[in-house]
Amino acid sequence: MHREPFRGIYTIPSTPFQENGEIDVPSLRRLVDFCIECGAHGLVFPVNASEFTSLSDAERMTLAEALVERNAGRVPAIIGVAGVTQEVAAQFAAHARQIGADGVIAMPPYIKRAALSDQVILDYYRAIADAARLPVFIQNYDPPIGTNMGAEFLLRLCREIEWVRYVKEETTPSTLKLSALLAGNDGSCWGVMGGAGGRYLIEEYRRGSCGNMPGCHVTDVVVAFWNALEAGDEARALHIYKEMAPLFFFEHQLSGMYKEVLYRRGVIACPLKRNGKMPLDETASRYLDEILANLAPLMTWRA
Repeated sequence: MHREPFRGIYTIPSTPFQENGEIDVPSLRRLVDFCIECGAHGLVFPVNASEFTSLSDAERMTLAEALVERNAGRVPAIIGVAGVTQEVAAQFAAHARQIGADGVIAMPPYIKRAALSDQVILDYYRAIADAARLPVFIQNYDPPIGTNMGAEFLLRLCREIEWVRYVKEETTPSTLKLSALLAGNDGSCWGVMGGAGGRYLIEEYRRGSCGNMPGCHVTDVVVAFWNALEAGDEARALHIYKEMAPLFFFEHQLSGMYKEVLYRRGVIACPLKRNGKMPLDETASRYLDEILANLAPLMTWRA
């Protein structure tokens, strides 16, 4: 088990599928190697960027086992355990501990018809923590799939529940919520990471974030971005951010783009996702090639 505190770029592997829609475990193993060779400080899987809601419970467990096994302790492995109820989430959390994960992450129950009470959310995270007995990240994510929790309540979860130690903050605006979390923190929260692929990383870093959890398609570029901030080289950080901007805008409107990039980089065998193909016409495809060519000088990984 890796020692805390967790810090840096905790990248999120996509879930590779075969042409027939079945999960592709060999491609996932290559993805794990890719992320680590790109300099990732940790791995997070399966969560939203992994299409976790399109996986069966058995598939989630199979893929989590494959990831932890392939990682072989090289970097911290944080397993996504969000469930539709606390009982389901606790099962995933217990499995994460059993396979040797270093931590877990979860949104509150993500299938709901009305707002969840504070007590339901407290009980949910307590069940996860009791089952995992590993550091827990609370994922604070906007509806409809997420639950937007206030800073005071997030800190209460960290104070009152053993093992609940971190927050992944990606509600809108994440930057202001991050500052509120750190201002009210009594030490119970060990760190706050951002998301959104690193779009807000410069401001999040200035406000005191301990890292970011982006999709993994350009992990090497995001790691270079983070390392520049850690080194105090804001000029280089801003340069990398500007180079990434076209990709940020492109991926924002095209679901499935992470895997298209991974396919074009030679990491996975098939870019398909479940519940619909990525809408990519000839013009968009050519433009994506241009974006990746312009980013190539910042990429350290080659097929």
